[in-house]
Amino acid sequence: MWLLVTLAILAALAAWLWTPDLDRAVLEAKYGQPPSRFVEAAGVRIHLRDTGRADGPAVVLIHGFGSSLHTWDGWAKGLEATHRVVRYDLTGGALTGPDPTGDYTDARALVVLQALLDRLGIDRPSLVGNSIGGRLAWRFASQFPARVDRLILVSPDGFASPGFEYGRKPEVPAVMGMMKFALPQALLRMNLAPAYGDTSRLQEPVVTRYHDLMRVPGVRAALLQRLEQTILEDPTEALRQVTAPTLLVWGERDQLIPVTNAQDYLRVMRDARLVTFPGIGHVPQEEDPETTIPPVRDFLTR
Repeated sequence: MWLLVTLAILAALAAWLWTPDLDRAVLEAKYGQPPSRFVEAAGVRIHLRDTGRADGPAVVLIHGFGSSLHTWDGWAKGLEATHRVVRYDLTGGALTGPDPTGDYTDARALVVLQALLDRLGIDRPSLVGNSIGGRLAWRFASQFPARVDRLILVSPDGFASPGFEYGRKPEVPAVMGMMKFALPQALLRMNLAPAYGDTSRLQEPVVTRYHDLMRVPGVRAALLQRLEQTILEDPTEALRQVTAPTLLVWGERDQLIPVTNAQDYLRVMRDARLVTFPGIGHVPQEEDPETTIPPVRDFLTR
């Protein structure tokens, strides 16, 4: 009797945890409708939105790990009156999906970004990047300084936080590999919550969107590959090559990349200033776009 009860409980638990991929066509119909479109760059079919003033200065928004172009909805709305606003899903994420090369290094991401800019006819945009997207933005500005007008780094990745080392391949816990098979929405919500300074702002439709877009076929495996292929390097010399005026944007309650890291950027960058927001976490553009967009808009238009 007890064996049957135990087996029933295990079966129910497995059914609750099992999280298969969703049909891409269904997800594109839900999250990829106009103004979304898909273009090919560097051999990848990229999901993007290109809105705002076609004749305005271009600004390109780059999201962070496990996110999508939708994280920029609020800021895009706040910039469209004055700028051409381009945002896209990184390779391995959301509706862009896996890179056919299987390469998720920063070097490959910069190749894709450069090809995308060329494809869209954008010569010298301002770059805005959050978290890993921030790291890609400053790396691009360092490698191609003539191609970047201004730079906005939102809680950027780059300097090692406690527990991380430069030049060392990360050890991705084996348990993380289970997310390819098991990713209950409730568990994902628990993992998203630390990105918010005020978790009451993490609304269920946002959690559902993250959950859906992580179930695009191949995305979860690609996210794990990105983690495995990321080797953090001391960014000091690269940041010193950045010539674009830079605005650092940080939530003071960021639990993922602490606001104290901002001082490292201010110490080494030629032309950088910092704005912080009390009570805000790692994704200011998503948690409270109305409060956080004004200094961004001022910086881009001054």
